[in-house]
Amino acid sequence: MERLRVGLVADPAKPSEIAHRIRDAHAPDHHDGLAWEIDVVSTPFTAASEDVDTALERLRDQAAEHRWDLVVGITELPLRDAEGRYLLIETDAQQRTAVLSLPALGGVRLHHRSRHAVRQLLSSMTDPTGEKDCRVLLPRRGGRWRLLRGMVAANRPWRLVPGLKSALVAALTTGAIATINSTVWVLAGSLSWWRLLVAMVASIALVVGWLVIDGELWDRAEEDSSRARERSNLYNTSTLLTLTAGVLICYTALYVLNLAWALFVLDPAVMGSESRKSLGYADLFVLTWFVASAATVGGALGSGLESDEAITAAAYSKREEDRRNRLSRERT
Repeated sequence: MERLRVGLVADPAKPSEIAHRIRDAHAPDHHDGLAWEIDVVSTPFTAASEDVDTALERLRDQAAEHRWDLVVGITELPLRDAEGRYLLIETDAQQRTAVLSLPALGGVRLHHRSRHAVRQLLSSMTDPTGEKDCRVLLPRRGGRWRLLRGMVAANRPWRLVPGLKSALVAALTTGAIATINSTVWVLAGSLSWWRLLVAMVASIALVVGWLVIDGELWDRAEEDSSRARERSNLYNTSTLLTLTAGVLICYTALYVLNLAWALFVLDPAVMGSESRKSLGYADLFVLTWFVASAATVGGALGSGLESDEAITAAAYSKREEDRRNRLSRERT
């Protein structure tokens, strides 16, 4: 049986995790007498460049160094061709090299879709009758939104919660105290639904803004060009969406816990006598909504936000900086 040495070169973190899950892939049944011997190397091969030709060149160097028959790169960065179009896949059939951009998959069923994409790439690259260069571009319409979804999924916003643990504890304490304050009952009851909605949005926006400032997560274009500015805009948009999703998760948890506390300790009849209004248990949901917004701002900002790795990892620019530093260390 013929054995082909296949190299999977992956960016650190999520791409490497996916690559290790793929390393047990077998050649399709129609490739009789052929077996894949897959090696995985974790290295930031796309660091300091989102140009697909540069990525392919670095992959060819890896193939020569490890004596691979063919190589596939897996990156979490958005890749672009010479015309600035975003790519899902680019292959060089002559050099038997290909690269896959994970964010371009959209972030849904990432493990399944990436495994399927890599298997398809390897299958086509080992098929002598159908081997040819292949370039899969993201559509102009909807392609950027799909890319952003993939970037936010790669950031894993739910992992922000541990990074906000002390702020969340402070917000819970603030909310618990505010819940039993009769002045807060009156104030919450006097607000219309749209004011409560504005208060929620404003509280989340304030915390997101503070995270960006405190963590220095805002990316600035390194050069004055439309391509560099577009890259920074894409990175900053993904960072804001990730932080918003993470803070919203914390806000929801805060609301649920405060509601459970309110239902346990408060009696609507007592609240009604204090505020001189007829109140029922439904009013506890309104009270908790207001308290969650106030506690998010007062608790989170009042406690200070730790510079946690999970928070800084929400920014592509910070991870790109880490990749460059690691690549520099590997070359020295």
